Amino acid sequence: MTEAPKARPGGQGEYSLKGRVAVISGGSSGIGAATARRLAGAGAVVWVGYNTGADRAAALVASLPGSGHRPLHLPITDSAALGRAAAAVGAAHGHVDILVNSAAVTRAVRHDDLDALDDELFDRVLITNVRGPFATIRAFRPLLKASGDAVIINISSLAGLNGTGSSIVYGASKAALDVVGVSLARVLGPEIRVIGISPSAVATDFVPGRGLDAVERSAATAPLRIVTEADDIALAIFGAITTLRQTTGTTILVDAGKHL
Repeated sequence: MTEAPKARPGGQGEYSLKGRVAVISGGSSGIGAATARRLAGAGAVVWVGYNTGADRAAALVASLPGSGHRPLHLPITDSAALGRAAAAVGAAHGHVDILVNSAAVTRAVRHDDLDALDDELFDRVLITNVRGPFATIRAFRPLLKASGDAVIINISSLAGLNGTGSSIVYGASKAALDVVGVSLARVLGPEIRVIGISPSAVATDFVPGRGLDAVERSAATAPLRIVTEADDIALAIFGAITTLRQTTGTTILVDAGKHL
């Protein structure tokens, strides 16, 4: 028998971030760091997840407005470490309201150079970009459910839709992440929404060796002809969390119309 709909805390009205607990993987740089600034500025308590960027995470935490923010060792390819991280957040708060899966990896490989896309890189990208977010969600699911009104944001990519991007496997990993989001949205409701945010090229150092000139060339071919900054994606994440109260299982393009 299907369970009857239940009113969530606050209904479908304003979703205030004051006092909300947010965890961000890959939070020490790029889109993750920009998101940490936006969420903290709106009153959330932010745990800045990092793998190797401990110093960056600590510096970012020290610069965030508000109080209670902390760095968090969150290596998304290590499920045991993810469990320990979730336990630490749970001990501090007992719940998590927002989980942003921003951590990912790639390397630029021409799509026609099949030999350069070796097994080691192929496996590393899939493990990090697909299993990693899933394992992070799995570890934090009890805390998200305890919120009663939580949201997961998965950072995807236009490459997952049109097969472009830094490498074939990167696009494949983001397409897989989108499907994971659809499946999880179906089973994690009503307490948890799952939303993907899908940018095109963003002016960060995420892709090794890709400079601002390459991002500008890409932006010049999109209808809006605007270089996408990390904060543009952070604003989309903020909007998805706070206003898209009836949205789940959907990936939203934030690509200046590049897909057209």
